[in-house]
Amino acid sequence: MGSGGTKKVAVVLGGLGLAALAGLLLLCLPTKDLREPPAFKYGIVLDAGSSHTAMFVYKWPADKENDTGIVSQHSMCDVEGGGISSYIADPSAAGRSLQACLDQAQHDVPKERHAATPLYLGATAGMRLLNLTDPEASDRVLAAVSSTMKQYPFDFRGAKILSGEDEGVFGWVTANYLLENFIKYGWIGQWVHPKKKTVGAMDLGGASTQITFETPQFIETPANEVMLRLYGQTYKVYTHSFLCYGRDQILKRLLSKVLKAERYVLQVSNPCWPTGYWKNFTAATIYDSPCTEAEKPTSYFPTAIVNMSGSGNAAKCQQHVESLFQFTPCHYSHCSFDQVFQPSVTGNFIAFSAFFYTMDFIQSQMKRHVATPSDLEQAANEICSATWSELLEKAPGQEKRLPDYCSATTFIYLILTRGYKFDNSTFPNIAFQKKAGDTSIGWALGYMLNLTNMIPAEETGFWKGTAYGPWVGVVLLFVAIILVTVASIFCLLRSTRGRGMM
Repeated sequence: MGSGGTKKVAVVLGGLGLAALAGLLLLCLPTKDLREPPAFKYGIVLDAGSSHTAMFVYKWPADKENDTGIVSQHSMCDVEGGGISSYIADPSAAGRSLQACLDQAQHDVPKERHAATPLYLGATAGMRLLNLTDPEASDRVLAAVSSTMKQYPFDFRGAKILSGEDEGVFGWVTANYLLENFIKYGWIGQWVHPKKKTVGAMDLGGASTQITFETPQFIETPANEVMLRLYGQTYKVYTHSFLCYGRDQILKRLLSKVLKAERYVLQVSNPCWPTGYWKNFTAATIYDSPCTEAEKPTSYFPTAIVNMSGSGNAAKCQQHVESLFQFTPCHYSHCSFDQVFQPSVTGNFIAFSAFFYTMDFIQSQMKRHVATPSDLEQAANEICSATWSELLEKAPGQEKRLPDYCSATTFIYLILTRGYKFDNSTFPNIAFQKKAGDTSIGWALGYMLNLTNMIPAEETGFWKGTAYGPWVGVVLLFVAIILVTVASIFCLLRSTRGRGMM
């Protein structure tokens, strides 16, 4: 009876000790975290691309020092209709097109945060092209979208056209930020440098394509060199944007090449389209861009109807795509194409936007594994040789983009291998991705981080996720819990031994 009582007392005391310690542990932790999840701050960026506009809503913990909490994508919205550059005839319609997504943002962002939420619009290559041909028209479009955005309760910070270099660098910042290559949240509640190498970024949009990567090599063209100071670290980055080399403009330029090769006859076959596919369109749909202006025929009739049918010839299609590039001559030690200097590609790369969508089609619909340049070339040959009915069978519901996968795949093969000089040893270093975690890869997040100064140039020591006090208390209390547990076990063992001896 005495031994049993001793056992019960030991167990009760042990349980009371653990309960008391657990209660003390809860008291030492910040009460805000116990009662409710931490509040968030928000930021909104509209990515006004050449073919469409997308809105991204970002959020980050509001209780972190200097807004250093990791930013994540809260929501997104695709704006219906074309890019804002397509509204030159009715600029006010460009503003109205944004309303549905901005209305959604009012629901996505808590009402009490509306006034403090920055709102940005960045326009890319579509507006860069419009600004080249008609600066007044581009100003009217920007004024119209600005007028609409000012009507919402957010902190509107402006609508502007990004340079190609800005687009490339912000995309690089986004990718490396999301991969925690700059700074990482450590398990002890501190921000630490992971000492990881950065990844290069390749973006294929509708009107331009960008390549950006850190390099130790000397950059022979100052316009392509960007020195970044992030979290106390210096990064020397090469970046270049190729205007008229986005997916949509490439397709226009290819149609122009096909017509030129056939002496501008109105009934013509296209080796980059699948056999069995045909389409009628006006000449104006090809030559309405500065990217095709140079090949406009002398006797040009915008309303002339072109009747084009596919012939599915992979070799001939590749010849046409090759003619889009100027691979020689090079006036520097290294060039990509069009006499543009580029250092040798080094390290890992992420390829996103149309790079990802094309590769996803190859792997998911064509069921082809792509690990080498040869794999990509073979995939292009298979797509270009497939008939229209065969492609429809492989990818039902994708009629809109199916005719152009031959052109897109061939273009990506050539720009990666002959343009950027990826080979058998460096090609496997490319990851074709749409997102990192739940956040889309693109320039928008890097743009917001830059404008809100959320990536400081200088490191002011290690930023803590919480104050040191609670963490010290947690460690000490865990030690105390272990000691009490050991003591309880010891008491139980003693009581058990005592009962056995009786």
